[in-house]
Amino acid sequence: MPNVTANNVANINKEDDFGFGTQIRKSPYFDATVRWGATAFSVYNHMYIPRAFGDPEQNFWNLVNDAILCDVAAERQVEVTGPDAAEFVQRMTPRDLSSMAVGQCKYILMTNAEGGILNDPILLRLAENHFWISLADSDILLWAQGLAVYAELDVTISEPDVSPLQLQGPRSGDVMKALFGDSIMDLRYFWLREVELNGIPLIVSRTGWSSELGYELYLRDGSRGDELWETIMAAGQPFGLQPGHTSSIRRIEGGMLSYHADADMSTNPYELGMDRLVNLDIETDFIGKAALQRIQVQGVSRKQVGLWIDAAPLKGPNTTFWPLECNGGPVGKVTSAVYSPRLEQNIALAMVAVEYAELGTELEVRTASGSARAVVVEKPFFDPKKKLAISA
Repeated sequence: MPNVTANNVANINKEDDFGFGTQIRKSPYFDATVRWGATAFSVYNHMYIPRAFGDPEQNFWNLVNDAILCDVAAERQVEVTGPDAAEFVQRMTPRDLSSMAVGQCKYILMTNAEGGILNDPILLRLAENHFWISLADSDILLWAQGLAVYAELDVTISEPDVSPLQLQGPRSGDVMKALFGDSIMDLRYFWLREVELNGIPLIVSRTGWSSELGYELYLRDGSRGDELWETIMAAGQPFGLQPGHTSSIRRIEGGMLSYHADADMSTNPYELGMDRLVNLDIETDFIGKAALQRIQVQGVSRKQVGLWIDAAPLKGPNTTFWPLECNGGPVGKVTSAVYSPRLEQNIALAMVAVEYAELGTELEVRTASGSARAVVVEKPFFDPKKKLAISA
């Protein structure tokens, strides 16, 4: 993804100083993130997203010790409404949605006809016939609109004026109480609530991409983005709130997928060990059902694993897929790798041939700085039962 770094953040007041063009959209929080120290951006869902606020290790410690506020407006929403909205959404995912209640959120996979993963979004049900699909980085809006043309269902597919922020970390609950009062603590994990903050219309959910306690605040009026950012930052100062960005360290510790890195349309749910998100017994003939039935019977030839990498601490995440070998022959690739200062270890997610996926298997990884020993280990690497995210 393109990366742009500011030359002098302290003096940046104009968008021109980044050299950005008009073909990539800016979030409602763009100016605020620059004021608060964003030093680099990349592009996600055709929108600029802050990728640095200084030292990434300090960002990690801010997240796990206190709280950070992240501009994730690039997680665009696909809105599905109409009398047949529930049936249409079910056709797009192998996860059984029959028990999904209004006000509930679910992590889902979206598959193509071959069973490959097109996206791994959060699905929000705002009303009986009103859904948002909160996207990872791929063009699901176009996919959904194309499907709707031939679905013979009464649905409307659009992209609403909705821009999420992530408030994540152990003190995020304190910040939320300061903003919304004690009643916000009744919000359960993977549920949502419609609220207002100083007249700003929001949907708030107990979700996030950090494996920590966290909330997402979905702004429903882009003209008030700057105001919302500053209001949250002001409320969070007594609790150590810092501006931040989604942490590669923490998400790899938690075994969370990054689409286009750890999964894409050539990856199926069984290779990722995500069988729980596939229900082949539901009546709906969802897209990819026949292919996933075949894969379930035939099995898979590769599997995602966790790795320890025995090398000097990595200076940053991998920017290419690193080859994995055993006895001189190729067996797979490292998809995401980083040094965890908490675990004091290089950790990685990798895709390997199934015969090399057993715990304790020793492999050789060819990193950007040379070859190193790697060992297959359990994942997630930290808090495997997600007690931090679930507890409040």
